[in-house]
Amino acid sequence: MTDLTIWELQQGDSPLVATAIHNGHAVREEVAALLALPEADRLREEDPFTGNWTVVAPTRLVGLRSRFEVDLNRPREKAVYIEPEDAWGLHVWREKPSEALIQRSLQQYDAFYNTTYQIFSALEQKFGRFVVFDLHSYNYRREGPTGPPADPEQNPEVNVGTGSLDRARWGPMVDRFMADLQAFNYLGRHLDVRENVKFKGGEFARWSHATFPQSACVLAIEFKKFFMDEWTGEPDPLHLAAIRQALESTVPGVLESL
Repeated sequence: MTDLTIWELQQGDSPLVATAIHNGHAVREEVAALLALPEADRLREEDPFTGNWTVVAPTRLVGLRSRFEVDLNRPREKAVYIEPEDAWGLHVWREKPSEALIQRSLQQYDAFYNTTYQIFSALEQKFGRFVVFDLHSYNYRREGPTGPPADPEQNPEVNVGTGSLDRARWGPMVDRFMADLQAFNYLGRHLDVRENVKFKGGEFARWSHATFPQSACVLAIEFKKFFMDEWTGEPDPLHLAAIRQALESTVPGVLESL
């Protein structure tokens, strides 16, 4: 892995893309040497296993580095966490990273967005419009492993973030995706799928919509970590597979809407 290769890319011949930009856990040696945050705490705030679900799309972008090195879903000026308030109150560093280290991390950020620009430009040219499943996960047991889970009213199993999306243009696509995901027979029940309850989408979606306003539809899809133990990091293979199948079930409708 070179210093600028912080993602894994698979390109296919389809207007559907899946990304998992918070999937990564690795950090550069110079970053690791300065981190105060224990590895388990770092893993808890990352989105492990989301990369597995990108297989539902022919074109896939999976992050390989930790968001604690550089966060690809934050604006560039906030992409390297410095103060605890940048990172849920966590003390990330033993000492403040040097400007040179920060700039090396931001080089990776720029390389990622330059590559994404090239990919999306090619999709726009070939297909006219394209859809991105921007896959994430989120914690809901922040009171500890034995504490109460967060209120399900405010924490849906699947939060679809569309805050930067032009709903006048893409509304039917969003509605079809959510309806198909909700209709899927998920281990004998149906998933709780709602829009913009917990998250409205991050910088990646905002940048995509601003840069490709006529062609990009990015669905920021956040799965509550009911598919794993967020405190130990252990996944439930049954849920991992079922979520992948649920996402697969939405692909025909998304392509039809497109």
